[in-house]
Amino acid sequence: MDELALLQAMREKTPVPKDSAIEDGRAKLLHRISPSLASAWSLPTRKRKGWKKVGIISVAAVAAVAALVAVDVIGPTGWRGAATAQAAQVLNDAAQTTIQNADPVVNPGQYLKIQSSNLWGSTTVDENGRQFQWLDTENMTMYIPANRTDEWVWERSGRIPTVFFDEASKEYATNGQLGTPIGETLRAVNGGFYGPPDQSGFPSTNYLDTLPRDPYLLLNNIFKKTLGHGQSVDGQALVFIADLLRTGMVPADLRAALYKAAALIPGVTVTDAQATLNGRVGVAIGRVEEASHSRQDIIIDPTTGLLIGEREVLTQAQGALPAGTATTLTTIETTVSDTAP
Repeated sequence: MDELALLQAMREKTPVPKDSAIEDGRAKLLHRISPSLASAWSLPTRKRKGWKKVGIISVAAVAAVAALVAVDVIGPTGWRGAATAQAAQVLNDAAQTTIQNADPVVNPGQYLKIQSSNLWGSTTVDENGRQFQWLDTENMTMYIPANRTDEWVWERSGRIPTVFFDEASKEYATNGQLGTPIGETLRAVNGGFYGPPDQSGFPSTNYLDTLPRDPYLLLNNIFKKTLGHGQSVDGQALVFIADLLRTGMVPADLRAALYKAAALIPGVTVTDAQATLNGRVGVAIGRVEEASHSRQDIIIDPTTGLLIGEREVLTQAQGALPAGTATTLTTIETTVSDTAP
């Protein structure tokens, strides 16, 4: 019996394989991929002392995920550790809470109203090579009809330069170089604001229904979609989860599964137990991306299990932006409206 057959047999007979079996199977598989990968994977510590070691581990992670995804045996979930115990507790509690709270009911003639307040980082270079950096705010409200094939409405304020870190960037952003921000109200069938209705960039109900509710299968599904993108396998998986939750369109059962899937991602920790966004307090769960010196957070209201926002935070200064700056920050509130603009 080869390694893959062994793994398939493990899945059929043992839903939760023993650690020793996992380690043995993992070592054999990585050795088959490359003896050097098996060696790199077996490093006894997660301390990252330099770029060389980080690179080796990242290559090993990508290779292992690619191999497992390609053969679609068990998938990579659970093989390389998971979130810290504290983060997993918060995420699993949120999953349990959110499943107990009913989603808003949108009756015929009504709209699902999704309000978001956003902070975006901006960087530009002028003709003399000078770099300017600042943060824009943009407020958006989406109205999604009960029948999603009807007309959607999207109000956007336009990006308004708001937060500055040096006078040169403030002068560049506010003295006309960028023009006056223009607000707009977009209308489109099925949310196809920037293309054909059948190519809307927003997740459809049918698409959301196809995603697994089992957190292991869901995370493997996400790995398949994100493999080869982003800066790391695990980091991009968390970004995928944050992006999907940020739409405000995710039903409670899938939201719970996404929380549980996030709890299975190595490197995920509680980064802020008292994160405040627009006056709402939640628990921030995040993961540091070493290559970009940034951290992706999702912020959850522990009393309701609802996502109240997400953010990307610099862990090191970048140009004029100091460490700790949120280069992307979104707060979300979902309600039901009887009317749309």
